[in-house]
Amino acid sequence: MKHSLALMALALSLPSAHAAAIFTDNFDANPLGLNITPTGWSVSSGSVDVIGDGYFDFLPGNGRYLDLDGSTSSAGVLSRSLLLAGNTSYIATFQLAGNHRNGNSDAVNVTFGDAQASYTLVPSAGFTTYSLAFTTGASGNYTLSFDDQGADQMGALLDNVSVAAVPEPGGTALMLGGLATVAIMRRRKQ
Repeated sequence: MKHSLALMALALSLPSAHAAAIFTDNFDANPLGLNITPTGWSVSSGSVDVIGDGYFDFLPGNGRYLDLDGSTSSAGVLSRSLLLAGNTSYIATFQLAGNHRNGNSDAVNVTFGDAQASYTLVPSAGFTTYSLAFTTGASGNYTLSFDDQGADQMGALLDNVSVAAVPEPGGTALMLGGLATVAIMRRRKQ
């Protein structure tokens, strides 16, 4: 009985098959303001604004988030460099919303490594979760970037960005098989 309990504890302590986040940012730690570069990010070709929490808070209750078209009439390209392991699949997850200022629809180009996607958001669109998957070749630095195509100081809104390694499909089967073996061994001893 003690042996089977030890095996059960060992099986339960194995790594989970869930994707483990290697990077997250909800922008709440950044100061509110116009033309602010969020901590750990870079902004090129224009600017972004950190808004929310009562300051140009177009979607109250979401903490702080970014206006991807800043206040310089030139949308910035928001980028983050991430050191990623080779031959590994990753998924970037993020929330985008419309500008909520009766402006035009916003188009946002998102790039993660060599994966690309474009999202068009009507001005009234609330925060919606999107994701973009990418598999690395070699280990190294890879870029995640958000490029709003507007230039009217009313950009799409960005919040809750995360990047996680995608678990290998065999990991789940291996863990379930181990738990089944422990259960069978425990049953035979009784």
